[in-house]
Amino acid sequence: MRAKGCSLLAGPVRTITDRHNPCGWHSGARGGATVSDRVELGDLVRLMRLGSGSTDVGADVRAALSTWGVGESVLGGVALLGVQPPGSPKPLDAVIVLPRGVVVVVGVDLPDPAVRLEAPLTGPWKIDSWPLVRPDGAASPAAEVLEATQAVRRRIEEMRAEPLPVKTVVAVGPYVGDVVQPSTDLDRGVRVLHPKPTTLLTAVRELTTLDQPCSADHAAKLLAVLCPTGSPPSVEELLAEGFGDVVSTSMASAETVLLPKVASPVERVPRLLPYAAAALVALLAIVGIVVASTSGDAPEVAAPVTSTTLPTTVVVDGANFTPRGVGRDADCAGHAFGDVAAWLAKHPCAALYRAQYSAEVGERRIGVAVAEVRLADGASAQALHDVAVKAGAGGVTSLVKDGKKWDGGPRTFDGSAFASAVKGSRVVMAQAVWVDGESSAGDPELVKAAERALMLPAGQ
Repeated sequence: MRAKGCSLLAGPVRTITDRHNPCGWHSGARGGATVSDRVELGDLVRLMRLGSGSTDVGADVRAALSTWGVGESVLGGVALLGVQPPGSPKPLDAVIVLPRGVVVVVGVDLPDPAVRLEAPLTGPWKIDSWPLVRPDGAASPAAEVLEATQAVRRRIEEMRAEPLPVKTVVAVGPYVGDVVQPSTDLDRGVRVLHPKPTTLLTAVRELTTLDQPCSADHAAKLLAVLCPTGSPPSVEELLAEGFGDVVSTSMASAETVLLPKVASPVERVPRLLPYAAAALVALLAIVGIVVASTSGDAPEVAAPVTSTTLPTTVVVDGANFTPRGVGRDADCAGHAFGDVAAWLAKHPCAALYRAQYSAEVGERRIGVAVAEVRLADGASAQALHDVAVKAGAGGVTSLVKDGKKWDGGPRTFDGSAFASAVKGSRVVMAQAVWVDGESSAGDPELVKAAERALMLPAGQ
């Protein structure tokens, strides 16, 4: 029997669609979770509802994730459902940010349930030996799947966020018994599966194997990078999800509102979580964490300041910041002044990262300079911070001072508001000035901008 509205192609072919399945087979397996699954899995992951996904099988993904619950007893992490990271061509079914990696979940709706699915990344897919094609001639959804994953990777890289490994799960439905993948595809970190709770859990465990867990601070930034309009969980909640605690004291010393105010609430409930949003991949937008780098004997040349390769906005506490260039140097003392420069001359740093941003308050424009000094250990970072917070102690020279101005930006950071924070073995310093008119260190709007800027990416 032909389903109403279903356009079948001549010959031994099956048809898939981009968004909704016109042939609409939904087996009893749809929804995925069983009572035994829920009891076995325990507390695993926190879900954030952000929007609707782009596939029907996304409902199975949400059902599977909702059985995992919250907490770090088995897996931990945060799943962004129905998120469309900047640069992604469409909403993704889920992006799961875990302590040991990121998993992008992309749904593919099949026209019918299948006993066996052959799903290579290169070459046509086959359902029970029948070729799978679309009316537009596409024989495989793999290209669109990989494009979604690449969009997430690019977003993380462009935002200078900590580069956790990004892997891919292709969720297929309404139901598939066995999936056959080439070993080379498995080695690339791609899993094609029907998203039953235990099956999805196994795949995510296999794909997230980073040796050291991502810190709660870095996780918050990563989540904000992937979803600039939402709000990451608090540091305490991220610690409960298995993320590391290497910078908790620095968060307190920053005395700043770290991330966007809640636009879509994070739900924390025991075991079963009802979610009406679709799942999506990957991620982000505010904040970035720079990969820890080792210092060498040879001086490093500052990276050229560019704005064309940077993203359009970074959001902190609901405020938009536009990147205006980045730089990296090995000579920290040579790019500092006052007591800060004197301290750095006696205590060499591992690296200096600098960035500049523009922002607006009402109709007035603000220029922001951010500097991140990498040191040998936390004690050294605290010592430098103690020097930097003293009035008149100096600081790090802005990129503008080095001649790297931008159109419509400030000519100087004289009279700027200042904020600083210790983050593990790093010291972050931020300055904010009005582009037009006089600036003062005690201006409430500039102080707020400088405090927010402590959470901005300092460069790569």
